[in-house]
Amino acid sequence: MQMIIVDDEAHWVDNLSMNKPWGTLGIEYVHKAYSAMEALQIIDIHPIDIVLSDVQMPEMSGIELIEQIKIKNRKIKCIILSGHSDFEFTKKALQHNAVDYLLKPPTDLELFSAVETAISQLKNEWELISSLERTQHTLRENLPILRGQLLLDALHGHRLSTEDWERKLSDYGLPFTQKGCALMLIRLEEEFGQYKNNGQPLIEYAIMNMTEEIMGEFMEVWGVKEEHGYLVFLVQLKKNSTDISVENMLERLSLQLQYKVKQFLKGTLSIVFTEWFEFPQQLPERFRQATSYFRQIVGDEQEFIMRVSELEHTPAQGPLDALYTPPSLLNMLEAGHWEAAEAKLVAVCAELDDKWPESWEHCMEAGFLICASFTNLAHRNGHSLAKLLGTDIEELQSGEAFSSINKLRKWSLSMLHKLKDGTSDEIKDIRSLYVKKIQQFTHDNLHLDVSLRVLADHVNLHPTHLSKIYKIETGEGISEYVSRLRMERACHKLKTTSKKVYEISMDIGYMDPAYFIKVFKRQFGVTPQEYRDGKHIT
Repeated sequence: MQMIIVDDEAHWVDNLSMNKPWGTLGIEYVHKAYSAMEALQIIDIHPIDIVLSDVQMPEMSGIELIEQIKIKNRKIKCIILSGHSDFEFTKKALQHNAVDYLLKPPTDLELFSAVETAISQLKNEWELISSLERTQHTLRENLPILRGQLLLDALHGHRLSTEDWERKLSDYGLPFTQKGCALMLIRLEEEFGQYKNNGQPLIEYAIMNMTEEIMGEFMEVWGVKEEHGYLVFLVQLKKNSTDISVENMLERLSLQLQYKVKQFLKGTLSIVFTEWFEFPQQLPERFRQATSYFRQIVGDEQEFIMRVSELEHTPAQGPLDALYTPPSLLNMLEAGHWEAAEAKLVAVCAELDDKWPESWEHCMEAGFLICASFTNLAHRNGHSLAKLLGTDIEELQSGEAFSSINKLRKWSLSMLHKLKDGTSDEIKDIRSLYVKKIQQFTHDNLHLDVSLRVLADHVNLHPTHLSKIYKIETGEGISEYVSRLRMERACHKLKTTSKKVYEISMDIGYMDPAYFIKVFKRQFGVTPQEYRDGKHIT
């Protein structure tokens, strides 16, 4: 857990943060803030659990700080410290669900007891949120989506280990085992076209329910709608149905489904189903066969029921599996997963070597898709591929890059590294631009609100992301930069102008001159007036 101590009196903050055994209570890190505004900036960046705050501070009181904190994160626990036993303060603190209200100076027993109470409340709340019962309830609510996505991933070749399959099937309540299954694809025919813009999901849901009802007497049924519009069902004989003949069972049940849909939903279906196969190893291939049957055999004909027969010979040509197995190369490039993209390119070329070493068409197919992915990434980033590749674009323009598997391998990996380097340089340029914008805005508006939130809004970034970018580029936190700039400008104005101290305070963004004097003395060891008079800075 992380805690922050907030007080405009530095000695209180430093003493409480450094001289108490917070680690024994489970507090991993204690942040320090010398104003409420500084505390809010820290809370924007770090996962604070507990706030220990003074009640009377310039610019913003402890009560106002709690109000702001509760807007940001209602789970943060707040403890108030005060030098006065004021009933109104206590009442307001309790209204904002403060854990405790302690008088200064609190005893260690009082202080640790309040923090332990806060920790206990946090643990109870998070244990409830993360409890097994709640997790199971959430899982049950989302099971249809999770089951559907798992089947879609499997259809498209996403591979899992035997252990992962067993775990997921168990977690999702799917009574399937890794053995013989069949696949059934259903296409809704043109009569259902009237529902395309109104009610189509309900029709599909009704057909899926009817399929599960008819098939479910003898089989386990697991269905999903895939992206081409087919309703896809994986079926497996139930454990107590082992003595039932499976010969022609799918034809018979498909006919029954077709008839019932026509009778009650007034529309027709075409159905293609596969032979029984080993699940999950053969699932992607059987899915490709079934969709191919719809394209090549059924075509535009309607109200068909067909079994996918085993091909008598191996085709002279076939698809490149590695090229199209998700995630796609383009998705990897967009996400900046360069190592995964390189592994995919290597896998594509290895498959070409293994299956299609003499096929120029397969090499060209892979080359065009790889090139299209590279070009799309370049265009998304506002560049041309020619600009990023330089003279290497000539191999692409001449077709030389795809003329052999070895040339494709060499060219695609070389281009991938160039894209990566170009993107890295672009990221650095963008980060540098953010830093310049922040520094310019702060320089021009130091007399106004230049909190992390305001700066983040100025460049349209989340405060946490902006803070990280600024730290990476400059090695300095934004709050440290703003504080340093304020002190540098204060010193300059004290030495070069005759402005009053309170005027300089306003010029650099401190609305309370007394607070400015306190911060200045904490920084330099002398007051602003003593600095102006030439006293030595410690």
